[in-house]
Amino acid sequence: MLGLESFEAPGPTSAMGDSAADPARGTGVEQAPCSAPQGNGGTALSVITEGVGELAVIDPEVAKKACEEVLEKVKLMRGVSCDSLAKAADGGEAEHSLGSAGDVANGDIGEGCEIKCLDDPPGTASKIQEEDEETVANTVKTARKRQKNNSAKQSWLLRLFESKLFDISMAISYLYNSKEPGVQAYIGNRLFCFRNEEVDFYLPQLLNMYIHMDEDVGDAIKPYIVHRCRQSINFSLQCALLLGAYSSDMHISTQRHSRGTKLRKLILSDELKPAHKRRELPSLSPAPDMGLSPSKRTHQRSKSDATVTISLSSNLKRTASNPKVESEEEPVRLAPEREFIKSLIAIGKRLATLPTKEQKTQRLISELSLLNHKLPARAWLPTAGFDHHVVRVPHTQAVVLNSKDKAPYLIYVEVLECDNFDTANVPARIPENRIRSTRSAENLPECGITHEQRTGSFTTVPNYDNDDEAWSVDDIELQAELPEIHTNSCDNISQFSVDSITSQESREPVFIAAGDIRRRLSEQLAHTPTSFKRDPEDPSAVALKEPWQEKVRRIREGSPYGHLPSWRLLSVIVKCGDDLRQELLAFQVLKQLQSIWEQERVPLWIKPYKILVISADSGMIEPVVNAVSIHQIKKQSLLSLLDYFLQEHGNYNTESFLTAQRNFVQSCAGYCLVCYLLQVKDRHNGNILLDADGHIIHIDFGFILSSSPRNLGFETSAFKLTTEFVDVMGGLDGDMFNYYKMLMLQGLIAARKHMDKVVQIVEIMQQGSQLPCFHGSSTIRNLKERFHMNMTEEQLQLLIEQMVDGSMRSITTKLYDGFQYLTNGIM
Repeated sequence: MLGLESFEAPGPTSAMGDSAADPARGTGVEQAPCSAPQGNGGTALSVITEGVGELAVIDPEVAKKACEEVLEKVKLMRGVSCDSLAKAADGGEAEHSLGSAGDVANGDIGEGCEIKCLDDPPGTASKIQEEDEETVANTVKTARKRQKNNSAKQSWLLRLFESKLFDISMAISYLYNSKEPGVQAYIGNRLFCFRNEEVDFYLPQLLNMYIHMDEDVGDAIKPYIVHRCRQSINFSLQCALLLGAYSSDMHISTQRHSRGTKLRKLILSDELKPAHKRRELPSLSPAPDMGLSPSKRTHQRSKSDATVTISLSSNLKRTASNPKVESEEEPVRLAPEREFIKSLIAIGKRLATLPTKEQKTQRLISELSLLNHKLPARAWLPTAGFDHHVVRVPHTQAVVLNSKDKAPYLIYVEVLECDNFDTANVPARIPENRIRSTRSAENLPECGITHEQRTGSFTTVPNYDNDDEAWSVDDIELQAELPEIHTNSCDNISQFSVDSITSQESREPVFIAAGDIRRRLSEQLAHTPTSFKRDPEDPSAVALKEPWQEKVRRIREGSPYGHLPSWRLLSVIVKCGDDLRQELLAFQVLKQLQSIWEQERVPLWIKPYKILVISADSGMIEPVVNAVSIHQIKKQSLLSLLDYFLQEHGNYNTESFLTAQRNFVQSCAGYCLVCYLLQVKDRHNGNILLDADGHIIHIDFGFILSSSPRNLGFETSAFKLTTEFVDVMGGLDGDMFNYYKMLMLQGLIAARKHMDKVVQIVEIMQQGSQLPCFHGSSTIRNLKERFHMNMTEEQLQLLIEQMVDGSMRSITTKLYDGFQYLTNGIM
C-alpha cells in the first residue's frame, strides 16, 4: 500500500519522508560526526543519525539491542500500516533509526544501508562486533528482497507524480484506475495545480466519475469542483447541466438521492457564490424617483452611475418571467442564464410541431422578436471563449436547419465583451427606434455635448449581485436613455446628415480615378464567391453561404449596439430532441487527436466544434462558419465537386486552387482517420461540409462506436471516400492522392503512440452510461484494436492501402447515398 504520508502537503511528515520524495538522496542511515560527553570509565558513546537530525545518544550495548529490535520490526513490515508508522515516528520509537517514516512505509531501504555507532572523538567510529554486522546486513537484505517490487513501484510512482511529465491526462488515468484512496486523494489535490483550461477539457469525465464511481473518487473530486464553482459562474453552469444530463441514465428513485443530484442542487443554490459577493443587503429605503411610472413593472436603471454594485431588494419586481425573485432574499445567480436557455429550448420544441420549413421560419422570427424584449440580460452563450453579456438577437437573420423530424435552428447573437462576467455591469437597453439619434450625437462634438454626457447616454445597469436582473426588462422610458441636451441643440440629425456636413466642410476634395474604380470592381468580382439562391425547402443555405465577415458587417450596421467597441457577433445552433452527449464525446476525441497531431507535427486538419449539453435531449452547438454542406453545393450549383472547386478557386494551376486542394487533402485524411477510429456512421452529403478554404468538415456524430442508423450496420467501409473526393485530389495517379495516403499513415502512427489518451476519454464515459454508442461489451476492446499496436509501420502502410481501396470501391457507401436521396432528398 502506498504510504499516505508521502502525499501530504509539506510539513512534519514530509520532512521525515524526504527519502521517499527524492530517491536520489539515498535511504540509508548516514554517518554524522558529533561530540558527546564520555561516560564512566571513559566508555565510548555513540549516536545514531538519520539525515534529518540527531535522534538519540547511547552506548554500544544499547545500540546493539536497539538494532535487533529494529530488525524484528522489519520482518513484520508488511503488516504495519502507514498511519501506525507515522505515529511511531512522532513518538520517537527506536525502529525509525533505519530511515525516514516514508522510507519504512515504502520499504525503501537503500543498498548501502549500514547501522553504525559513532565514537566520542569526532571522526573516530567504533564498530559493532563483526558477527552482529553480518546478522544486520543479512536480515536487511532479506527484508529488502521481500518488498523490492512494491518498494520500487511506490517510490517511483510518487516521483512520477511530482515530475514535470505528469500531466492532466495521467492524473485522470490514475484517478480512474487506482484503487488506493491515498492516490485518489493526492490526484484530487493535484487538480488545483493544472491550468483551468486543461481540467475543463476533462470535466465530463470528472463529473461522470463523481456520479457513478465509489465515494473515495467522489470525495477526491468534489473539493476542486466546489472551488471552481465559487470562482466562475460559467463553470457552475457547465457542471449543473452535465450533472443533470449524466445522472439521467440512473433509475429515477436512485437519481433523486444520488450524490450527483445533491451536488447539482448545491451549485444551483447560492451557497457557492463567491464570498466577496455574499454580503448583507442594504437597509430597505424608498427607491429614488427616476421618472418612471410607479405602476410600471421594470428594473430601475441608473442613468450614469456605473459604479454602483448593490441594488435595493425593493427594486426587484416579481414578473411573469421572474417568478422566483423574492423581495427579501438573494436570488440564484444562475437564474437569468437558465431562463434564457429554457426560452431557446422552448422555441425549438414549439417549432417541431409545425409542418413546413416556411412556417417554422416565420414562427422562429416572431418568437425571437419577443425574446428581444427581455434583453440585455445577465446571460451569455457558454460556447463562446470570452466573457460577455447578451444584448440582442437579430431575429430576421435566424434560420431553420435541415431535419426531417426535428427543428434545429441557427441564430446569431449580439454580445458586448467584458473583462469579468461576475463583476461587470449589464449594459443598458438601447431602443431600436433611437439608434440614429444616439449615433449622431457621438459625431457632433460641436453641439455642446461633453464627453461625459455622451458616455452617459449609453447607460449601464448596476451589477445586481442579488438580482435575476435584467432577464425581465420591460420597456424603459426613452428620456432615461438620452440626455435632454440632445433635443435642444442637435435635434435628431441622422448619421447621413453628419457625413454630408463633414464632406461639405472638407477643404481638400478627394479625387478617385476611373481606372482605379474599374480595377477594384474587377478584383472584387474575381474574388467574390458565388452566392446561393433562396430555397424554401432549405432556408439555411443562403445564410450559411454568406461570408462571415460580410454578415458581421451587415448586422453591425443595423444594430443599436454596433457602435460600441466591445460589440461582437456570435452564432449558435439550438437542438431539441437530440442527445448531444455522444456529440460531446466525439468533440473530446477530435480535440485530443488534433492535439496529438500538432504535437507530432503531422499536418492533418480537423475542426472540432464546441458542444453544450443542456439535458439528455437538448443542447447547443457551435456552428462552423463559412461552410456549407456538399448536399447544398450540389443542389444549388448543379456541379460536380471538382467543377465547384474550379468555379470557387480558379483554374488548376492557380495558387488559390492549389492551396484549396492541399487543404482538402489534409482535412480529408484527418477525417478519414477519425471516422475509422470512432466508426462514424450516417456519412451522407448533408453531414459533410466544405468551407471557403477548401477544407471538408464532418458534422453530426450521433452514430459512433457501437451504434449505427437503425442499428442496421449498413455502412461497412472504414470511411467515406468517393470518386468525387479523389477527383479533387487529382486522381488515383496524382501526387496529392499519394500525399493523402502518406498523411493517413503518419496520422495513424502518431495516434497509436498516444492511444491511452484517446481510449481513456471513451472508457471513463462508459461508466454507468446507457448511450447507444456503448451497446455491447466489446466497445473499448474494438477501439483499442483499431490502433493496431502489434503492427509494424510496413504493415500499417499496407493496411492504409487496403482501407483506401476498399472505401473507394465500397458498394454500401453508394447504396447509402442513394437511400438518403430517395428518402430525404439529400444529393
